[in-house]
This record gives sequence, structure tokens and C-alpha cells, in this order.
Amino acid sequence: MKYINSMSKGAVPTIGEVENYWNSRPCNIKHSPAEIGTIDYFNQVEQRKYFVEPHIIDFAKFDKWKGREVLEVGCGIGTDAVNFVRGGAIYTGIELSNESLTLAKKRFEVFGLTGTLLRGNVEELDKVLSNKKYDLIYSFGVLHHTPSMSLALEQIHNYCHEKSLVKIMVYASNSYKQKMIEAGLDQPEAQYGCPIANTYGKDEIIEILKDKGFKVTSIYQAHIFPYQVEPYKNYKYLKQPWFETMPTEVFGVLEKNFGWHLLVDAEPI
Repeated sequence: MKYINSMSKGAVPTIGEVENYWNSRPCNIKHSPAEIGTIDYFNQVEQRKYFVEPHIIDFAKFDKWKGREVLEVGCGIGTDAVNFVRGGAIYTGIELSNESLTLAKKRFEVFGLTGTLLRGNVEELDKVLSNKKYDLIYSFGVLHHTPSMSLALEQIHNYCHEKSLVKIMVYASNSYKQKMIEAGLDQPEAQYGCPIANTYGKDEIIEILKDKGFKVTSIYQAHIFPYQVEPYKNYKYLKQPWFETMPTEVFGVLEKNFGWHLLVDAEPI
């Protein structure tokens, strides 16, 4: 696997390579052992997702968007999507991977939810969206996988009105996981097979967003994965010994300073 950080000078993989990767393994598809596409499966996927990444709920604020237009860039198999809809949002989701999108549509169907789900590339939103403006544009863990962050942000800006809020998560270069990768220690979630997995520093992402017409209003880090990988694959949550013995407040300090997820709120200038 070729790991590309935000300062890489190597050749950037194509959007087709990114699409093929996520078609072969839609994100979070293995979060449940139940039959894929069933209510039990989707419920278990959601429970596991928010158990391991509880900061998502506070970041997304699903219940804040009732009656408002929400665009999710990279909806995956629809975990956050269904929660925006349950919160009352007028929801549109864009997804590059057709396999992921098929599961997201199935999820909406089995729960009787209504929303607009479209196949598209964040770098070419204008090919799938109308001229509608959105109150929230949300992208959790997607922009660091696209070949051109610059093009993606230009497209996102086109769908903002003057009071829009843009909420994105990208991988943090100043993170525990990045430092482990640089030291040659396995971090499977980040490394294996993914064509593009860029990381960003706080100052760097602030400058990138400013250059594309956004002002950052909030930025912080979260999420260190504390579990042993092999038991985790079998739905057992055993922490690594060094995290198991760590006081909760100490682990919280580590996450705030060295978390893998860089969580950003921005507004159009």
C-alpha cells in the first residue's frame, strides 16, 4: 500500500482507483455479523460505529437540522444519513462508491426513511446537483480520500449560501496514529490498500479552507482507537494494555491533542 500524507510529492492515484477501492470494501460494511441489508444488520452497524466513535454524534448534531437542507458529501452506507433524516433534516447524500450507495438506499428502504441519495464525485458535484444551496454541508472522513481537496472545496463552496455551515472531518497529521505509521508500526484502519489517505495539520487545513473561501470557526481533534485489532474483528472490545490501565481523563487529554480525527467547522467568507 502507498500511504500518501498531505506533503507527498508522489503521483496521486485517480478517482477511479479510489472508487474501485471503496466498491471492493464499503466503509464499515463489516461492523455487523448479521445478514447484510437486514434491520438487525443496520442497527448493529450503527451501534458499533457510535460506540467506537462517539464524538460523531456531538460533531454532527443530528437533531439541530430539523426542517433544514443538509448535503452529506460521501454518505457511505448511510449511518449518519439516517440519523440526519431521523432528526428531521431535508437530506441529500452524495456517494462515489456504487456498492456503498446501494446499501445506503437499502437502509433508507428498510427503515421507511425519505431522502435523496445520488452517485457522484465530490470534485464534480455540479454534474449531479441542481443549483440548490444547503444549510449544512457535512463530510465525515471523505475529503482526505479524494485526489484533489482543492477541487472538492471549490465545489462545496458553490452550494453554500451566506449562512451555511460546513462540517468536515479529515485525518490529522499530528496524531497518535500518524506517528505510529511513521514509526513503521501497523495501523490497519489507515494503511491497508487505501489509494489515498492524506493527513492535515490544523494550520494547514485552516489555510486550505481560507484559500477556497471559508473561515474556520472551530477546529479540534478526537479519536484514538484503543482496541486490540484481532478481537475487535470478532466483535470483542479488548483494549490495548497501555490504554486499559490509563485513567479516562488522561486518555481524553491524549485524544484532544493527538486524535486521528481533525474536526472542522467552517463558514463561507
